[in-house]
Amino acid sequence: MNATYPQDALAAVTHADPYPYYDALAAAQGLRFDAGLGLWIAAGAADVVAVMRHPDCRVRPLTEPVPAAIAGGAAGQVFGALVRMNDGERHAQPKLALQRALAGVDAQAARLHARRIGGRLWRDDGLASWMVEVPVSAMASLLGFADSQLPAVAAWMGEFVACLSPYSDAWQIGRAHAAALSLLAGFKELMRGAASGSLLSQVIAEAEAVGWSESHGLLANLVGLLSQTYEATAGLIGNSVLALARQPEEERSGAEDAAVLVRAVSRFDSPIQNTRRFVARACEIGGVPLLAGQTVLLVLAAANRDPRGEGREFGFGHGAHACPGQALACAFATGAMEALMTKAPPDLLRTLNWSYRRSPNARVPVFGREVGPPAG
Repeated sequence: MNATYPQDALAAVTHADPYPYYDALAAAQGLRFDAGLGLWIAAGAADVVAVMRHPDCRVRPLTEPVPAAIAGGAAGQVFGALVRMNDGERHAQPKLALQRALAGVDAQAARLHARRIGGRLWRDDGLASWMVEVPVSAMASLLGFADSQLPAVAAWMGEFVACLSPYSDAWQIGRAHAAALSLLAGFKELMRGAASGSLLSQVIAEAEAVGWSESHGLLANLVGLLSQTYEATAGLIGNSVLALARQPEEERSGAEDAAVLVRAVSRFDSPIQNTRRFVARACEIGGVPLLAGQTVLLVLAAANRDPRGEGREFGFGHGAHACPGQALACAFATGAMEALMTKAPPDLLRTLNWSYRRSPNARVPVFGREVGPPAG
C-alpha cells in the first residue's frame, strides 16, 4: 500500500487522513488475515454485515466475558451487564426496553436541550473538556439528574470510561471501580423518585413492559447510556468541529445546517472506527474458514465509505447490536454545534490545534494549544 497510509487498521484510527487507506480496504472485499495484528479484517460493507449477522461471531470472547483487567471490581460488574456486551437472551429484553425508551425521546427537544447546556458550559479556552461535558450532561439531565449534580456525574463518567481502554494503568482502573460505585449509587437514588416524563421513568416503564426485572442490569445499562454518550458523542462533536474548520470561511455562518454536518461526519469521519467480533465456534464466512477463538476486526469506517453499502452508517453498529441511541447522539451533537457556532470566538476555527486521543477504535480529537494537527 501507499507509504503515506497508516501501518494497519488500528493505527488508522488516529492517523491524520486514514480514508484513502480505508477506501482501499473496502475495495478489496472479502475477509483477509492480518498476520501483524493477528486479526481477521472485514472492511467491505457486505463483509461487515455478514460477520455482524453470523451467530457464531460474538461481541465478547466466550472465555473472557469481562476484560481481565477489570473483572471482579465494580467497573467489571457494570461491563458484564451491558446490553452491548452480551448476545442472545441476555441481550434481547434489555435491548428492546432501551430501544423503546430512547425512541420515545423527541429528537428536536434533545437538540435544544443540548444547545442550552452547551451554551451554559461554554468556555473560550475549554473546547476539549466542553465537547465531552455537553453530551454526557445532556444525557444525565434527560435521565433526571439535577443541574447541580451534572458536574459530579460528568467527572465520575470521565473516570469510569478509563476501564474501557486497554491502555489504562492500575491507578486508572482503581479510579474507574470507585466511579462505577458512585454512578450506580447515583442512579439507585434517582430511581427512588424518578421524575415523571424523564428518560429514566421511560426506561423503567419499558423494562417492566418487557419483563426485564434485573435491578443491577438496569442500573448498569443506565451507566452504559452515559458511557456511550461520553466517548462516541464527544468524538462526533469533535470531528464535526474539525469538519466545520475545514470549510472555507466564507461558507460558515449562523445559518449553517448543523444537522447536515453532523450526519455527514457520523458517516465519513465517524468517532467509532472499528469494533470486534470473537469467533465462538469454527465457521465459514464468505468462503473463508474461521477457527474458534479467532477475532475479526470490523473496520466500520471503511464500510461506511463502501459504495456498495447503500449509504448505511456502520459507526453506530448494525443489526442486533445497532446502537438504539443513534438519533439521540446526532441530536446532542447538533445542539452542541449550534451552541458552538453561537458562543465560540470568531478566530476559534482558524487557530485550532489538535491531536487524537490514543485509542484502538475511537477517533476522538483532543484540542489544546500545546498540540498540533497529527502527523501523517
